[in-house]
Amino acid sequence: MNRILITGASGFVGKNLVPYLNKFSNITTALGRNQMEDKSNFAEQDAIIHLAGKAHDLKKSANSEEYYSVNFELTKKLYDVFLKSEMKKFIYISSVKAVADSLNETLTEERVPAPATHYGKSKLMAEEYIMSIPLPEGKSYFILRPCMIHGPGNKGNLNLLYQFVQKGIPYPLSAYENKRSFLSIENLCYVIKELLKRNDIPSDVYNVADREPVSTNEVVCILAASLNKTPKLWNIPKSLLHVMAAIGDRLKLPLNTERLNKLTENYVVSNRKITEALSSALPIESREGLIQTAKSFKSS
Repeated sequence: MNRILITGASGFVGKNLVPYLNKFSNITTALGRNQMEDKSNFAEQDAIIHLAGKAHDLKKSANSEEYYSVNFELTKKLYDVFLKSEMKKFIYISSVKAVADSLNETLTEERVPAPATHYGKSKLMAEEYIMSIPLPEGKSYFILRPCMIHGPGNKGNLNLLYQFVQKGIPYPLSAYENKRSFLSIENLCYVIKELLKRNDIPSDVYNVADREPVSTNEVVCILAASLNKTPKLWNIPKSLLHVMAAIGDRLKLPLNTERLNKLTENYVVSNRKITEALSSALPIESREGLIQTAKSFKSS
């Protein structure tokens, strides 16, 4: 049995992780931000999972200082208290964006980080701080870099795409056969559970992703199938889309060059290191996880 403190337990990951861990006789306790520097809250606990953080703001309306005060300074304070406590394990949920905002090749842990956003830079600063402190004997840390997480309760881009499919709106970018890595929330929960349970996995940084990347066109088809609909894929010539995006740049329309690039880029993440450390594949295959998420959207 593990006694676990969890920060950010009210968020999407936390709402899925807490009941998952409790199924395996773990005792989870949510740790509020004003409780993070009180050493008494760490007494008789085995581990801490640090989920709390300032999320990536796609609308770019956030103050850049918020990212550093929440993602770096808060993590630093929490890790300092962990080091002085009797707790054994510290699990930090970082992001692949701590390494690269865009990719031309498969992302592995060997890649030299070069984040392009304040979100990514603040996450990397927290990672570097954790790795810079010599670990006391008997303690370990695990820095997890998930890619795009999906599952029940997810309100991100996958949910938005589902709503488009549900309304019968055609997907207009099917000319691009981009590949993206996704991460089922159940796979992330499984990794965390194994890290808590086992003592043979070394402290390190680990990417977390489903095994196979999936094209956006495939995702549209999976979402349509969950609704018993025929997928609507528009194969608009790329040259025309680039012209439309350039017009969007000038007129500040929803479709602009930056958004077109984000929607059609490749972002493939390797999970080899974590699966080798666990000596097992993750339990949910990519398409199976997407089907489960689509069903959760339908039921809600």
